[in-house]
Amino acid sequence: MLWTEIRSWAKSLGYETIKNKEPVEYSWTKLDDSNPDNSGVAPSVSKLAKAIYNHYTDNKWIDHQEKYNEE
Repeated sequence: MLWTEIRSWAKSLGYETIKNKEPVEYSWTKLDDSNPDNSGVAPSVSKLAKAIYNHYTDNKWIDHQEKYNEE
């Protein structure tokens, strides 16, 4: 996954993402909400995408993701 693709996808869903260079980490925030729980930090692009997806879907698919990781 490319950072620019995830950034564009997140923006289309109403999220802002920021790439920090030292140390490399990715921050995300839901733009139209002032709730601090609607933000986070991820250590990689794939985990950034997963965190945004889980927030966007209200954690609907976490059980499936955990089962997949076990296999």
